[in-house]
Amino acid sequence: MPRGSDHGPSVKRPEQYEAMRDEGMSKGKAARISNAGRPASRKGGRSPTYEDMTKAELLQRARERDIHGRSSMSKGELISALRR
Repeated sequence: MPRGSDHGPSVKRPEQYEAMRDEGMSKGKAARISNAGRPASRKGGRSPTYEDMTKAELLQRARERDIHGRSSMSKGELISALRR
């Protein structure tokens, strides 16, 4: 089968589809990503590890999760509480 014709007429970005298929992605997943209305990344974003965060950043995360006693916790204690 000629290259570029195995994806069907519904693929909006055939070049992106073909590149993903060449990398071994399934036809369905490659089609979904290439047809997305916005550019899609293949992997999710990465947040820094708790150890790489400042104490202020850890306190903010603890505040968002309503962890009690957070203001008197050390950085290590905050990390432990966030991991629970």
